[in-house]
Amino acid sequence: MDPRYFGYEELQHTSKTAPPASLAGLGMMLPAPPLNVSQALGAALALGLERLEAQLLLLHALGRPAQERAWLLAHDTDPLPPAAQAAYGLGVQRRAAGEPLAYITGHQEFYGLDLAVDARVLVPRADTETLVDWAQEVLAATRQARVLDLGTGSGAVALALKATRPDLQVSAVDFSVEALAVAQANAQRLQLEVGFSQGSWLSGVQGRFHALVSNPPYIADQDHHLAALTHEPLQALASGHDGLDDIRTLVQQAPAHLLAGGWLLLEHGYDQAQAVRTLLTENGFSQAQSRRDLAGIERCSGGLVP
Repeated sequence: MDPRYFGYEELQHTSKTAPPASLAGLGMMLPAPPLNVSQALGAALALGLERLEAQLLLLHALGRPAQERAWLLAHDTDPLPPAAQAAYGLGVQRRAAGEPLAYITGHQEFYGLDLAVDARVLVPRADTETLVDWAQEVLAATRQARVLDLGTGSGAVALALKATRPDLQVSAVDFSVEALAVAQANAQRLQLEVGFSQGSWLSGVQGRFHALVSNPPYIADQDHHLAALTHEPLQALASGHDGLDDIRTLVQQAPAHLLAGGWLLLEHGYDQAQAVRTLLTENGFSQAQSRRDLAGIERCSGGLVP
C-alpha cells in the first residue's frame, strides 16, 4: 500500500511468512521450551516483524514501560517467565496477522500523550499532529477560544489541544457511542476537561466556535487500500465513492457554526487537497489553503469564515 495514502504506515505490515518449526516457543497451543529475551526477539523477526515492534511487544508482555528497550539489551539472556512468553507469543501472532500494534498493547502516543486505544477507534498517528499544530496556530491570539473536534475517535486531537492550551474551551463530537467511551476514559485518565457529546457531525450542535477541527473518514468506498485495514472500524475510514462525502457535509454545515474569522481545519487523503480547497471556496470560505505533514504531503486543508 502506498504509505502516502493516509499515513497508516504501521498498519500496512502483514506477514506472509509461515512460522518455522523452530518457533514452536511462540505457538500458543504447543508445549514450548523457555525462550530467553534474545531468542524471543529473533523468533518475532523471523515471522517478519520489525525489531522495534518485537521489542515493544516483549516489553508489554513483561509489564515493562515502552521506554525500557535498553533493558532488553542488558538482559538478553534472561529466560522469559511462562506467562510473559505466552502473552508475547499471542501478541506476535496478532501483529503478524496485520493487527495494529497499538491495539495489542492498548496504547498509542500522540502529541506527547499516552492514549488508550482499541478496536473501537482508529489508531492516532503522527500525521494528524499537523492538524493540532495548525489549530494552535490559528488560535494563538485568542484566549479561551471555543474549539470543536468533530469525529473525535480516541479523543486525540481534542485532548492534545486541551493539554497544550489549558485555557481553550474544547468540545468533541462522535457518532459512535463506543468511540466516545474510549475518548471519555482517556480524558478522565489524563485529567483533561473536554466536553463530549454524541451526534452526526454538526447536527444538533449549538453555538459558534473559533475553530472546527476534524479528521473525518476520507477513503473511497471501493478503494483497494481498505483491504489492508480490516481491523479498523470501517465507518471511521470510508466516505462515499470519492472519499469526500463527510468532508462535503462538514464544509456545508460549518459556516453556521463558526464565528467571524473562525477556521474550519480538515485532515484528508494524500491526493485530496485541491478538491477540498475547491469545496471550501465554493462554500464561502476565504484563504483556503493546505498544510503538509512530516513527509511533505498536503495532509490538511482549511479556510476561514470572513
